[in-house]
Amino acid sequence: MTADDSFGRLDDDDYPAYTMGRAADILGTTPGFLRALGEARLITPLRSEGGHRRYSRYQLRIAARARKLVDQGTPVEAACRIVILEDQLEEARRINAEHHRAAREPHTRKAA
Repeated sequence: MTADDSFGRLDDDDYPAYTMGRAADILGTTPGFLRALGEARLITPLRSEGGHRRYSRYQLRIAARARKLVDQGTPVEAACRIVILEDQLEEARRINAEHHRAAREPHTRKAA
């Protein structure tokens, strides 16, 4: 990979740019918290060639949502389940809205 290739990934939310230690620092938490999120299957970090966990910005945003719930007293496992269910609900709402838009659009095609 060249330096030019690397620069193209700076805006990629899914690029695993953060080590566990750096991710924990950014979130203000511990590596153990990140491991717990992985065990609860909320986020699955990619692994470097050396086997170290690497996190993306997208994963850090998800982890931050779980941390907020944990900070409010929710157990880690429950916080992870809440975040997963919130995301599933949002996706269901998005799909429902698409179906409603499609149903309201006039049918412009005529049967051949």
